Amino acid sequence: MIVIDLGKQDLTFQGKTYSVSTAKNGPGEKNGSLCTPRGRHIVRAKIGAGQPTGTVFVRRRPTGEVWTQELHAKYPGRDWILTRILWLSGREPGRNRLGDVDTMRRYIYIHGSPDSAEMGKPGSIGCVRMHNRDIVELFDLVPPYAEVEIRA
Repeated sequence: MIVIDLGKQDLTFQGKTYSVSTAKNGPGEKNGSLCTPRGRHIVRAKIGAGQPTGTVFVRRRPTGEVWTQELHAKYPGRDWILTRILWLSGREPGRNRLGDVDTMRRYIYIHGSPDSAEMGKPGSIGCVRMHNRDIVELFDLVPPYAEVEIRA
């Protein structure tokens, strides 16, 4: 099971701990809140296998671009989704599944970020950001439908 601790800003899987960055708005499940949802989830989809590190994704599709400082400067303020995506789905109806609290419909992912992105403190708009090398390692270890617990 993947355990994400919002207070510690870390993710643990198979005894290994990675520094992450979750929502700057804190925990919350409501659609449009830009918060990281709590509770039990599963990895519903794994996206990006075999893509180069730094691959840029838009709407879960590779754009053909690889992140660079120059590309970053060209699109300031963009929420970069890079390298790999683990798309989460809630398992608790009324808390993080269905209706206006549905994690999957909110497009909440564990995903790669620019290496310059600060980990260990909240900064995302809902997703769980990781450094690229860490998401590649995690992606390769995690089976589809792996359980995920996000704790406040």
